[in-house]
Amino acid sequence: MNRLLLVLSTMLLACSLPVTSTLAASPKQFIDVPPSKHFAEAVNMLAEREIIGGYPDGTFRPGNSITRGQAAAIIVKMIDLDTKNVKNPKFKDVTTANGYYKAIAALAEKQIISGYGDGRFGPNDPITRGQMASILVKAFDLPRYDFGSTTNPFVDVKRGVGHDPSIMSIYRLGITTGTSPDRFSPNTSITRGQAAKMLLATEEAKSSIVTVRASDYGWSEFKMFDSNHSESALYNAVQGSDHPSGGITDKIQLVPLKEGEGTFRVALVYSGNPDKKYYRKYYVHIKEVDGKLKLTLEETQDFLNTPAILDVKGKKQVEGVSLSTMDGKLLSDSVEFRKCGSYSPSDCREADETDYEGKYNTVRVGIEKPGRYIATVRFEGGEEIRYGLEAVSLTPSFYYSIRTLEEKPAASVDLGTTHDIGRHVLPKDSERIATITRDKGTNVFHAVGKKNGTFSIQLPYHKKPDLIELVVHVEVMGPIINTTIYESIDLHM
Repeated sequence: MNRLLLVLSTMLLACSLPVTSTLAASPKQFIDVPPSKHFAEAVNMLAEREIIGGYPDGTFRPGNSITRGQAAAIIVKMIDLDTKNVKNPKFKDVTTANGYYKAIAALAEKQIISGYGDGRFGPNDPITRGQMASILVKAFDLPRYDFGSTTNPFVDVKRGVGHDPSIMSIYRLGITTGTSPDRFSPNTSITRGQAAKMLLATEEAKSSIVTVRASDYGWSEFKMFDSNHSESALYNAVQGSDHPSGGITDKIQLVPLKEGEGTFRVALVYSGNPDKKYYRKYYVHIKEVDGKLKLTLEETQDFLNTPAILDVKGKKQVEGVSLSTMDGKLLSDSVEFRKCGSYSPSDCREADETDYEGKYNTVRVGIEKPGRYIATVRFEGGEEIRYGLEAVSLTPSFYYSIRTLEEKPAASVDLGTTHDIGRHVLPKDSERIATITRDKGTNVFHAVGKKNGTFSIQLPYHKKPDLIELVVHVEVMGPIINTTIYESIDLHM
């Protein structure tokens, strides 16, 4: 009789302990977890590490619901959270005698879990899929993806309702899918087998993520960050905050998506200040190691090849481009170039996608070093036009700031015969900027540029008090001079 009581007492004690403390069989000998089950690998791996356990009868019971208290005990072990000297969260239904008390208190103190509005925690309540999503995101410090940045396939997950941000984050990270293609079932309880698989998937996803914190550089926050790579699917850079009140970006989490190389930069302020404490530039390397993507950052001060955009709209077919320094040293007589329909620096779509006539508007030449250059564009028929290029290093950027200037030493404007214009008078010192001439007996004006500057020539005519104003503008870059002259009518009604 005494022996029977002892056996019964032992069984009751085992069943009352947290699931993490009831390991009774070899992890690979759970009689109800055959290798064919989708959660078998996760269950066995976590059991080997004594994160989870089975029951005295050699079962794991993967189809049973996992409670909120059991989930707390497991997660504390997985993230190695200290449960000593914990602060009592004062949940009505979690006394210090509760087997899950320390785990619940430790997670509550870190604001990873919370209770219900009535002051209870519900340690014996089955944990739902939505609740589990939020706990995982907080416990493992997963990237908080913006709801709108991911296509939501779930009709039962609405923006601003329940655990929606966390659900979309773990879905985006590939930790779990829905219970069907279009449903996540956030209020459905999660089973022990599902929990094991989800926990291991979270741990593996987290191991590939690199977190950069402003405090790493002695900063309080990031004022800006960006990434540059040829394929947007290379990695995600997700902003976040460790600040108690939130609202500021003091961490960036890099999530690798595929093998490749790109760049990443962060800055306290965006300026050309060369002081390194205000910015950091990195190459991003992503490689597959042992079946997992590994992302590493390599700090650099390099600049990347930057396209100089030359406006050739309305001109003939481009046949070639040569590049030389401003002092006449030929660098290449046949520079590689691209023809683009777009003027945008970040976009080079083919002309037939952007222009209904199938014409291109720009030619782009790559610049590898800072300095001043002359690009000579050769057009069909033998015509050549020179362009001045100036590449300047803006320290926080990976790309040079490039200014281009088409060579136009002279320009003309014909005001026609509708204006009865009398004698024109040039403003003082205008001849230092450009030489102005006028064809005799006409309203045709010519300007030949000399130096940087702008001036206006006011031309009175019979419709007083209105004025015709000619604007002359000259830009100079080394030997390249660009001159424009155009009419600007100032109406005084």
